[in-house]
Amino acid sequence: MFWMVALLALDGRQYVYRVYAPREALPADLFWAAFHCHDEGGGPRASDLFDSARIWWIDGLDGETAELTVHQY
Repeated sequence: MFWMVALLALDGRQYVYRVYAPREALPADLFWAAFHCHDEGGGPRASDLFDSARIWWIDGLDGETAELTVHQY
């Protein structure tokens, strides 16, 4: 139903974002969606190294796909 994207930041914390996107979404698109959401949030600079991000899929009950939207935790 949605993706989770964890980004490392310069303050040593890990910021996790929920990205609503189809199961077939490209990992790079998921990464950049979360990265740009973090950038706009005014938090400490996040690492822009793709390999430093953790991306995983969360299964939903209805299996319905959604448009690409991002929510910060």
